[in-house]
Amino acid sequence: MTPERKKKLRLLLRKKAAEELKKEQERKAAERRKIIDQRCGQPKNLDGANEDDLRAIIKKYYDHCANLESEKYDIEMEIMRKDYEINELNIQVNDLRGKFIKPTLKKVSKYENKFAKLQKKAAEFNFRNQLKTVKKKEFELEDDKEKTTKPGWAAGGPGAAKKEGEEGAHPAEGEATAEEA
Repeated sequence: MTPERKKKLRLLLRKKAAEELKKEQERKAAERRKIIDQRCGQPKNLDGANEDDLRAIIKKYYDHCANLESEKYDIEMEIMRKDYEINELNIQVNDLRGKFIKPTLKKVSKYENKFAKLQKKAAEFNFRNQLKTVKKKEFELEDDKEKTTKPGWAAGGPGAAKKEGEEGAHPAEGEATAEEA
């Protein structure tokens, strides 16, 4: 068979497959329209209907929708029950065979585990990081602060109280100095 002949055959096969696919889609669309018409019925003429007729039509549609919803619920429950039974039977078969379903494993990065181990080791070696920092002044007693006295040469500094009778001491209010008297 020549390459040209093979090429023509491939083209013909593709065309035929495309036509069959198109026919299948049209058939499914027609079947869908037919089922929708069957379930919904023919549309009602609402133009010349009075209020009572409209109420009757709406009630009929409402009842039909409720019926379809109940059928849908029943079918869903039946499917759930069948799925449960199938699952139970699969478990029984696996138990009898001695084969068990392997659980799906999570993907875990090996580098994250190594990094976490390194951090853990670093934390173990450095015990001081885990200690609470404490200020030294918190544990001093207030009495100790008051009892400390400065030497005589440091008494003239700011904030130091000068004793009465020393030279340069300011007189207390109401007292007269020797010069004034």
